[in-house]
Amino acid sequence: MSEKQRTIREEITISGVGLHTGQNTNLTFKAAPENYGHRFKRIDIEGQPTVKVDVDNVVDVSRGTTISANGATVGTIEHTLAALVGLGIDNVLMEIDGPEPPILDGSSKMFVDALKHAGIVEQEQERQYFELKTNLEYTDEEKGIQIIAVPSDEFQVTVMIDYNSPVLGSQHASLAHISEFEDEISSCRTFCFLHELELLLDNNLIKGGDLDNAIVVVDKVVTEKELDRLAKLFNRPSVEVKKEGILNNVDLRYQNEPARHKLLDVIGDLALLGIPLKAHVYATRPGHAANVEFTKKLKKLVKKVRNKPVAPEYDPNKPPLYDVNDIINILPHRPPFLFVDKIVEMTDKHVIGVKHVTINEYYFKGHFPEEPVMPGVIQVETLAQTGGILALNTVDNPKDYLTYFMKIDNVRFKQKVVPGDTLIMKLELIGPIRRGICQMKGQAFVGDNLVMEAEMMAQLSKKTEE
Repeated sequence: MSEKQRTIREEITISGVGLHTGQNTNLTFKAAPENYGHRFKRIDIEGQPTVKVDVDNVVDVSRGTTISANGATVGTIEHTLAALVGLGIDNVLMEIDGPEPPILDGSSKMFVDALKHAGIVEQEQERQYFELKTNLEYTDEEKGIQIIAVPSDEFQVTVMIDYNSPVLGSQHASLAHISEFEDEISSCRTFCFLHELELLLDNNLIKGGDLDNAIVVVDKVVTEKELDRLAKLFNRPSVEVKKEGILNNVDLRYQNEPARHKLLDVIGDLALLGIPLKAHVYATRPGHAANVEFTKKLKKLVKKVRNKPVAPEYDPNKPPLYDVNDIINILPHRPPFLFVDKIVEMTDKHVIGVKHVTINEYYFKGHFPEEPVMPGVIQVETLAQTGGILALNTVDNPKDYLTYFMKIDNVRFKQKVVPGDTLIMKLELIGPIRRGICQMKGQAFVGDNLVMEAEMMAQLSKKTEE
C-alpha cells in the first residue's frame, strides 16, 4: 500500500538552551514542499544559509551529530531528527537562531509534542522508501561496536549496550514499528557517566547541561568534596548519589532508558540518509561516530542500487506475446541468423524479448571453443532484431517491410554472455518514428545484471515489388 509524503500544517517554535553552548535558541518548524527533506536555516547568520540534513554534511560526531554547509553549522541535531522520523514527517524547514537546537529534557518528547500540536498533513506525492535487499554491516572491533541491517518489510531497530558498568549492566531495547516511537522511545533522555561529565566540564562543554536534561551514571566512588563541586557547577544547593548509581533525584522513566535513548540516537542519525528506510537495524554499543559511518555505507549502497539499470521482469511460465513461429512471420531473418526466441512484452514505445543462449549455437564452434562466449556482434544483432519487431509493429503489414541499420552508437559490453544464459532484451524508442526512421535505446540483461547496451537508428523500408 502506497504512503503519501507528509509535512506540518502550521509553523511552531520551541525554545531553550543548547546542550554544549548554553546559548538560548529558538527553533521554528515550517512546512516544506514535497521532496524537500529536512533542512536547517541559520537565520542568525548573514544570508541565512541553509544546511541540508545529509550524511555528507556531517563534520563532527564527538558529543552529538553536527552538520555544516554554506558557511553554517548546526550541532546536536539527532533528537530533533528522531522526532521527525518518529512522526513520519518527510519535509520540513527548521529555522534556528543559534548553533544547536534546544536540549530541552534531553529526549525527543518535547519536539514530538510541538510537532503534533502544529499538525501533520499528507502531501500529494508518494513516499519513496529504500528497501534493503542484502545485509549491510559496519564493525569497529576495537570499540566492540557492530551495526548490521537486514532486509525487512518495516523499519525496525534493536539496540544492545554494555559498558562494563555495574550500574547499567547489559541492556536491550527494540522498536518493532515506527508507530511505537512516540510512546516507547521519544521520552528517553540522554545519559553519560560521571567521569565523562567531569571531562566535558573541564573542556568548557555542556554549558547547557543540567541534571534535568541528562541522566548521570555514577561509576566510581564520589567524595563529599566532589559532590560539593558538582553542586556548584550545576547551581544546586546539593547533589547526591542515589542507591541505583544515578546522580541526584533522577528517576528513570524505564528500567532500560539508556538503551532506549541509544535507539533514539540511531533513528536520528539514520535520518541523515535522507530517505525513509525499510530494514531491521541491529546495533551493538552504537554511538554517533558509528551511526554516521554506517549511514555513509547505506548511502553508497543507495547510490549504487538507484543508478543500476533495472532488469525487466521475466516469468518463463507465462505464455509469450509472440513465440518463435510468430516472430518468423514478422522478421525476414531465418535460422541460423534468427536470434530472438520470444517477445514477452510490447507497447507502442518499448519491447522486451528473450534469447536463450545454448551451446548448440553454430558460432561457438569457432568463437573461443575452449571457453565459449557469445560474440558481441551477435548480441548487437539480437538487440536489433528485437527492436525491429517493435518498429515493424507500427505498420499494417510487417511482412511487406524490412528494417536496415543506419547507425549504432554508445555500444558497451559489461559482462560476458555464455552458454546457459538467458538474454533479456529491452528496447525503448528515444523519439517518435518519423518517415520510417526509428531511434531506440537498447539494454540486454542476464538476471539482474546489465551485460550490454547500445543506441540504434534504423530505417523501415518497404520491400521492392517483383
